[in-house]
Amino acid sequence: MTETSARPSKRVLVAKPRGYCAGVDRAVLTVEKALEAYGAPVYVRKQIVHNAHVVRTLEQQGAIFVDETEQVPEGATVVFSAHGVAPTVHAEARVRQLKTIDATCPLVTKVHMEAKRFAADDLDIVLIGHEGHEEVVGTTGQAPQHIHLVDGAEEASQVEVRDPAKVAYLSQTTLSVDETNVTVDALRRRFPLLQGPPSADICYATQNRQVAVKEIAGASDLVLVVGSRNSSNSVRLVEVALDAGAKAAHLVDDASEIDESWLEGVSTVGLTSGASVPETLVQQVMQWLAARGYVDVDEVESAQEHLLFALPPELRRDLRVRGIAES
Repeated sequence: MTETSARPSKRVLVAKPRGYCAGVDRAVLTVEKALEAYGAPVYVRKQIVHNAHVVRTLEQQGAIFVDETEQVPEGATVVFSAHGVAPTVHAEARVRQLKTIDATCPLVTKVHMEAKRFAADDLDIVLIGHEGHEEVVGTTGQAPQHIHLVDGAEEASQVEVRDPAKVAYLSQTTLSVDETNVTVDALRRRFPLLQGPPSADICYATQNRQVAVKEIAGASDLVLVVGSRNSSNSVRLVEVALDAGAKAAHLVDDASEIDESWLEGVSTVGLTSGASVPETLVQQVMQWLAARGYVDVDEVESAQEHLLFALPPELRRDLRVRGIAES
């Protein structure tokens, strides 16, 4: 047997589903269609989705990203990001007479409605999530007097509430399913009458991408997750891959961030991407790997996704008036 034939084959296991979810697709299209309808500039409060490449692309088309509503000129058009905002942000926009387009993901809006309902019942709400994340800030703003933020089971075991019999929980939509379940179990041990949302808050896309990466992790010497570092669901995919048996896992914004030393002794590379990542970036990573001998590609599908969300109604109305197609 020659040295070449003895060498293990190099392959790539590509997780499916991966990349854009329905909420991200809707948010990005919202900015693109707003630019088409109203012309540049269109302002966007915070990153429309947590992906550096998406933000740069929209900036090139005429979007201007700002951190706070007060940075938007009075009377201008502003899009609220997919992560959602607190009611105070809407109030600030009205004061500045801004034309607002709310691109909040409908699954985040669901959590907002749950927070309002629990608060109306005068329950203490334990919100499982990461402090400072835009989605958490927006959800907390729905019922700030009722919400207690916890990040993990340890904090859940210490949270203080007014009445242990009147407690509910909600969660950030982009968390690890397994870790969130551990936190909920810790809450249930403390509060046996704990109430929860009618259906899971962690979004279908986050769950599906975590299941998909588990499918390939055990067979992978290295897992590459394409996504930005401020993307919670992308960061979670790295953690889930390692927990599921991947020998190594790294988060990269694009192919340029891959360290060739990671490939030493690696015969199988697992590949996936976060819910805010364009497929073009995954294809570029596949090309980068192919150039280094990883030409055997298998797509491993664990679920099919068909969900689509309509554009925000205020934008749809203006598109119809201007005769512009929604898609």
